Amino acid sequence: MGLEEKLPSGILLTTVEKVAGYARKSSVWPATFGLACCAIELMSTGGPRHDLARFGMERASNTPRQADLMIVAGRVSQKMAPVLRQIYDQMADPKWVISMGVCASSGGMFNNYAIVQGVDHIVPVDIYLPGCPPRPEMLLDSIVKLHDKIQNMKLGANREAEIEELEQARLRRLPLVVQVGGHRPAGDGTP
Repeated sequence: MGLEEKLPSGILLTTVEKVAGYARKSSVWPATFGLACCAIELMSTGGPRHDLARFGMERASNTPRQADLMIVAGRVSQKMAPVLRQIYDQMADPKWVISMGVCASSGGMFNNYAIVQGVDHIVPVDIYLPGCPPRPEMLLDSIVKLHDKIQNMKLGANREAEIEELEQARLRRLPLVVQVGGHRPAGDGTP
């Protein structure tokens, strides 16, 4: 016998955070940044077979000022890194980034001076999407996970408290101890 049962039909109970989260997740406009073969998979995600429009993302923005989400698809060269950062800086807040493919996430097989070894050196990344190239279904899955993250995001002062709490939790984590041959390394402070 809760409050919901005493209210007449047609009354909806929720919080402003939940309404704002639902509105944000339902209207994410991507700024595509296709640099290599992953961009082909990104383009096929917008096609009729996978239909990116069912997530409210049918409008790929031609200007970063109207975009919420940057999808970095492919390897990022050192020459392209400042352009990528400039486009990210021109996007309005709140903004999110998906790193699509192993080349964007970690440099991939291109371990040389010309390729940035991970786009997270340039912009903060929310979702890493592995694969070479990742399938459109994988991109859709990462978009759904990002939508869940957006919908559950706190607002205002609660957002600052959530960020502080996550940072403190990361700092409290113990560093990993590497075991060599089944034994802990000497001098690590444990008996």
